[in-house]
Amino acid sequence: MTGRIEMKLAELGISLPEPMPPIANYLPYVVTGNLVVVSGQLPAVDGQVAVTGKVSWGVSVEAAKDAARLCFVNILVHLKAACGGDLERVKRVVRLGGFIAAPSDFNQHAVVMNGASDLAVAIFGEAGRHARSTIGVPSLPADAAVEVEGMFEIE
Repeated sequence: MTGRIEMKLAELGISLPEPMPPIANYLPYVVTGNLVVVSGQLPAVDGQVAVTGKVSWGVSVEAAKDAARLCFVNILVHLKAACGGDLERVKRVVRLGGFIAAPSDFNQHAVVMNGASDLAVAIFGEAGRHARSTIGVPSLPADAAVEVEGMFEIE
């Protein structure tokens, strides 16, 4: 039987892809106690970063917001693995952290990061509301425009 989270993903038209392997020396996630920390995920499709460049310099705010959403989808892939394949074990999205590659005069980081935050709430409801940090950076791995990391409480 499909759980409510899987049904919500289907309703939103989201199918979870194969996980992108780490591009450096780190684990994609760590479980400690009842917390899962998922390493920063890029806006990748089929193992390739799909949104590259700097937000407002070639990447629109709307495209970057979609990239943040895609990053959250990629977080879910690792979260599901951390939960033994059962996203019903997720009790709460605790925190999301976002990194936005942009020039120093860019100031719409929060709008971009809403792509991930809005999807967290759409999927997990009230349990998807979370603490958050969003910062601008001069560059990201693989020239990604956005990177998102997450922390989750699980049963």
